[in-house]
Amino acid sequence: MPQLNPSPWFAILVFSWLVFLTLVIPKILQHIFLNDPLLRNLDNPLMEPWDWPWF
Repeated sequence: MPQLNPSPWFAILVFSWLVFLTLVIPKILQHIFLNDPLLRNLDNPLMEPWDWPWF
Protein backbone atom coordinates (compact mmCIF):
# COMPACT_ATOMS: atom_id res chain seq x y z
CA MET A 1 0.00 0.00 0.00
CA PRO A 2 1.99 3.00 -1.22
CA GLN A 3 -0.23 5.59 0.47
CA LEU A 4 1.15 4.50 3.86
CA ASN A 5 4.69 5.51 2.89
CA PRO A 6 5.21 8.85 4.72
CA SER A 7 8.37 9.76 2.87
CA PRO A 8 6.96 11.79 -0.07
CA TRP A 9 4.13 13.32 1.98
CA PHE A 10 6.47 14.46 4.72
CA ALA A 11 8.73 16.12 2.13
CA ILE A 12 5.72 17.90 0.60
CA LEU A 13 4.60 19.06 4.06
CA VAL A 14 8.04 20.39 4.96
CA PHE A 15 8.46 22.12 1.60
CA SER A 16 5.04 23.76 1.77
CA TRP A 17 5.73 25.08 5.30
CA LEU A 18 9.11 26.33 4.17
CA VAL A 19 7.50 28.25 1.32
CA PHE A 20 4.82 29.58 3.67
CA LEU A 21 7.31 30.80 6.25
CA THR A 22 9.72 32.39 3.78
CA LEU A 23 7.32 34.01 1.30
CA VAL A 24 3.89 34.53 2.79
CA ILE A 25 4.67 35.60 6.38
CA PRO A 26 7.03 38.50 5.47
CA LYS A 27 4.55 39.71 2.85
CA ILE A 28 1.79 39.79 5.48
CA LEU A 29 4.02 41.55 8.01
CA GLN A 30 4.84 44.32 5.51
CA HIS A 31 1.17 45.19 5.12
CA ILE A 32 0.40 48.81 5.99
CA PHE A 33 -2.98 49.60 7.48
CA LEU A 34 -4.59 52.65 5.93
CA ASN A 35 -6.35 53.67 9.14
CA ASP A 36 -3.60 53.17 11.68
CA PRO A 37 -5.00 53.90 15.16
CA LEU A 38 -1.55 54.85 16.45
CA LEU A 39 -1.33 57.82 14.09
CA ARG A 40 -4.35 59.62 15.54
CA ASN A 41 -3.98 62.89 17.36
CA LEU A 42 -4.93 62.05 20.93
CA ASP A 43 -4.09 65.47 22.42
CA ASN A 44 -7.12 67.37 21.21
CA PRO A 45 -10.12 65.17 20.40
CA LEU A 46 -12.93 66.77 18.43
CA MET A 47 -15.89 67.20 20.73
CA GLU A 48 -18.45 69.11 18.71
CA PRO A 49 -22.07 69.15 19.87
CA TRP A 50 -24.56 67.60 17.57
CA ASP A 51 -27.75 69.57 17.07
CA TRP A 52 -30.84 67.43 16.79
CA PRO A 53 -32.92 68.68 13.87
CA TRP A 54 -36.31 68.01 15.53
CA PHE A 55 -35.69 70.14 18.62
